[in-house]
Amino acid sequence: MALTVGVIGPEDLVDKVVAVGGETAAARLLALPYRHEDETPDAVAGARSRVDALLFTGVVPHTLAAGAGLVDRPAMYVPYSGATLLRALVELLRLGHDVSRISIDTLSRAEVTETLTEAKLPTEHVRVLPYRPGLTSQDLVDFHLAAHQRHGTTVALTCLGSAYHQLEHRLPAVRLAPSRHSIRATLRALVLATTGAHSGDAQVALGIVDLPAADEELAADLAVLGGSLAGLPDGSRLAVTTRGALEKATEQFTRLPFLDGLAARHGSAHVGFGLGRTAAEAEALARRAVNRARSVGPVAGVVCMKDDIDIVIAHDSGDVPGPAAAPAEATGLLARRVGLNPQTLERLRELVAAEEESGITAHRVAEHLDVQQRTARRILKRLERAGVAVPTGSRQEGRTGRPPIVYRVRL
Repeated sequence: MALTVGVIGPEDLVDKVVAVGGETAAARLLALPYRHEDETPDAVAGARSRVDALLFTGVVPHTLAAGAGLVDRPAMYVPYSGATLLRALVELLRLGHDVSRISIDTLSRAEVTETLTEAKLPTEHVRVLPYRPGLTSQDLVDFHLAAHQRHGTTVALTCLGSAYHQLEHRLPAVRLAPSRHSIRATLRALVLATTGAHSGDAQVALGIVDLPAADEELAADLAVLGGSLAGLPDGSRLAVTTRGALEKATEQFTRLPFLDGLAARHGSAHVGFGLGRTAAEAEALARRAVNRARSVGPVAGVVCMKDDIDIVIAHDSGDVPGPAAAPAEATGLLARRVGLNPQTLERLRELVAAEEESGITAHRVAEHLDVQQRTARRILKRLERAGVAVPTGSRQEGRTGRPPIVYRVRL
């Protein structure tokens, strides 16, 4: 069944995205236009029951929807890249405008400078206002008018339709629009991400419960997973469920709600869950998980995924807390839980301390640890699943393409 993607933005850009995206037949596109960006929350809220994913025509409506807490499913926005700016500059030159004195909003300063430099155009008299949450249409208008009056800029380039309509009668203005390439690329990425999310929830999750004795209450304990329970030849028990149910029951793999009860009744309990695309893959990972749980201590739970991701779920004994664990001991416990080397975790702690205010991205992790971006993203995902990293938004770091995700990490 084809996915339904809601397209949110001003009517003309929504029409363009629907027309271009419709050529790919990757998903059914539902037009959700608004007259002013302030109507974004209403447009999203009114359509959430009808769409599987959200595609915004720019960063502004995406930020407004996220700020209203309405982005509860896969969502992306079409970026305004350097290619978009270059196309507008070529058209301005064709019409005889001076492009050495322009004002530009929303795009990053680094991207503007790089585009102009590659086009062998001067940059010293170009004014840029990068987008940041909280900027309004009037803020953009005021920026362009001030640049025109104080610095002699001759043309205003804006990414916001409502700002363009205020500017076009007061000075030469151009409204930037996303390129066809950006639309197609973003839509393809969104469809892949949505399909991955859906299939991820439906992944097979098999759990092996190893107890020293039979337990008549186990079936009731595992009912929270909404699955079934069967016996294995070695006397352990096999729980069958899905990844989505397991994630919900374990609060994103941070706790096993029935582990404390098993510990109280048996003194020792080892639970291992494996997540796989097939039952065979999930069972192999579950056996690895339960073996890992046995090595952790008398009571432990482990979730194993592909790519060697092991999440150790510690047992809370409920005893009166004693002295705080030494830093090295605490680091070792967290390292085992997230499946990382303690030295790697210490280096991450240094990075987090240095960038506590702004948060960290996969790009900064890759630089700091001297690893590939793919490895850095995998590390951040491990921390997120362990409950110590939370994605808080995105930030452009002077490169083209979608802005990287910013994580707030607590180590």
